[in-house]
Amino acid sequence: MNASADALRATFSTAIGRAVESCGDTIVYIASDRVLDVLRWLRDTPGHQYNYLVDVTAVEYRDRERPLEVVYQVRSLERRVDLRVKVELDPQGDLTVDSVVPLWQGANWLEREVYDMFGVTFRGHPDLRRILMWETYAEGYPLRKDFPLRGRFSRAEQVRQALATNPEAHYSLEELSIADAFAELPEDMKERLRRGERGKLPHSE
Repeated sequence: MNASADALRATFSTAIGRAVESCGDTIVYIASDRVLDVLRWLRDTPGHQYNYLVDVTAVEYRDRERPLEVVYQVRSLERRVDLRVKVELDPQGDLTVDSVVPLWQGANWLEREVYDMFGVTFRGHPDLRRILMWETYAEGYPLRKDFPLRGRFSRAEQVRQALATNPEAHYSLEELSIADAFAELPEDMKERLRRGERGKLPHSE
């Protein structure tokens, strides 16, 4: 069991629920109203310092009595240790948690995907809007268990809605200017981007 689990319980008391180990991974369940406090502590506390947010996602089970879980995967780059933090929400109730964008800017698009696919609202997110489906998409949340396999509208209606959208209307001028700037990049950089190459960060494995 990851030692951070006991440290969290000692620090946050009843805000920390059960801690389990699964396939070598430690999973800690926390209260939904303490997300920012707990994750900030994990990020900033010496000896823990989970300074890299690997992912934010969610899972809903087929058992309707089980909660929907928002999942945070964090890693300490210095110690090379991972921890999974989960928040349980009532699928029939309020699906709202605090955004962790103030802690990690990389959470921005990750939270938007969870919002888009599961309907979880991230309180305080700077730009909470759909990221995979178009902004006027009205069928619901595709990764929820109650979502029909073929969608709620006919295929023809889905195509009609998709073709009628104006994606540019939902992006800021800054975002559009970044996309336009691609044409001005040096050819070698364009080619690397097309191939999906990424530069190596210092101390990367």
